[in-house]
Amino acid sequence: MHPAPRALRRAVAAVTVALLATAVGCAPQPEEKASAASSGPAGKSCAKGQLATRTSGKLTIATDEPAYEPWFKDDKPANGKGFESAVAYAVAKRLGYDKSAVVWQSVPFNKAFAPGVKTFDFDINQVSISTERKKAVDFSSGYYDVRQAVIALKGGRAARATSIADLKKLKLGAQVGTTSLDYITDLVKPAQDAAVYAKNDQAKSALKNGQVDAIVTDLPTAFYITAAEVTDAKIVGQFENQGGTPEQFGLVLDKGSALTSCVTGAVEALRKDGTLAGIEKQWLSDAVDAPVLK
Repeated sequence: MHPAPRALRRAVAAVTVALLATAVGCAPQPEEKASAASSGPAGKSCAKGQLATRTSGKLTIATDEPAYEPWFKDDKPANGKGFESAVAYAVAKRLGYDKSAVVWQSVPFNKAFAPGVKTFDFDINQVSISTERKKAVDFSSGYYDVRQAVIALKGGRAARATSIADLKKLKLGAQVGTTSLDYITDLVKPAQDAAVYAKNDQAKSALKNGQVDAIVTDLPTAFYITAAEVTDAKIVGQFENQGGTPEQFGLVLDKGSALTSCVTGAVEALRKDGTLAGIEKQWLSDAVDAPVLK
């Protein structure tokens, strides 16, 4: 007898149902809560050997090809030799995966930290942690503190330098706008102005041609130059970190990976118990004869 009120009640009921459906759709689901809770170091996903990896029971680790020394040995990441190979296996062991459970994969350097879903659990390839790269991928805690190094041709007077005082007498070169150049001007303070180059390739050419006695680059670049590009050159030594937050290499993971906190926990534990320092001493300081210049 009262059609208008009945229509109004039906409209109110419809709105109520819609609102309830929306509330249910927006509410966090139990599965989502469980997933988030299990992603931390104390969560189920960090149980040794039982991580939510790409392949169940296996840990897939990526690096570039070829794999240069001293980061790897004989271009064979799986042999456990070389700094990064040793670090990778130490992290794997900490996570509960023995050597037989590790699968290596080849991934180009730039692709490792480019946006997009990854095919690996983590990548280890001298990738410096940066705010910009963190927009596309996750990083573990740093496993290596990067230092600056001096490169000179074998047999030259610069190759015999053993201290910062020795470097003051030399003609040094570096790329413009780099930390390497800062170390020359602010730490070494040589008698001659540093030679400044637009690119590292120009600095390398100057070294080859005898236009400078030595050049300064970050230590990883120095390793690469002396191993693959200027093979008649050597690393004279490395500088101590000059304060502030050091540049660091980190393991690369997929953005938002459930493994990030687990892998970070493993790296931090290896740093705390001295394992990383021991691996560095074995494969970097000793293997390439790069003493600290003071």
